[in-house]
Amino acid sequence: MSDDNVKTTTPLGGEPEQEKKQQPFSYKNLSRRAFRSLIFHYLYAMENFDYDNSLESIVDNFNRGFELNVPLDSEAVKTAQSIIDDRDKLDEEIKPLLSNWRFDRIGLCTKLFLRMALWELANTDIDSTIIINEAIELAKCFAEKDAYKFINGILDEKVKSSAASDKED
Repeated sequence: MSDDNVKTTTPLGGEPEQEKKQQPFSYKNLSRRAFRSLIFHYLYAMENFDYDNSLESIVDNFNRGFELNVPLDSEAVKTAQSIIDDRDKLDEEIKPLLSNWRFDRIGLCTKLFLRMALWELANTDIDSTIIINEAIELAKCFAEKDAYKFINGILDEKVKSSAASDKED
């Protein structure tokens, strides 16, 4: 048996233990949170390039730079492209939900998580509490300090206003 897949360590001075090497990235095995995180990273890169680069070139750069293998026709790329295509409409959905805030004062990461969540609320059958929770958890990792509270408030308001308008119909 080859030692290529195993390394020996001695944790805290104890007996040697065997650890598996980290497995290469597999797009097919992503958790939903990792899937959303990947989309967020694509959106962030697109925003930083002012949408002058194609999403395909961004994905290709990620694939080469991080040794990924995300297909261009994958759900993550299609979702990211749809959010990019709908970003102006999504921003217009955010604006009425802001009280005492100007849209241009919202941080980039916060804005991207709001776009992602609003897109997901409108285009999937995933329960709104899951979508909101995922946006909050990702914001805790990537967004500005305490942005998750702001995101929670905005998304909660959106869900409540959508539910109220559904009752009126």
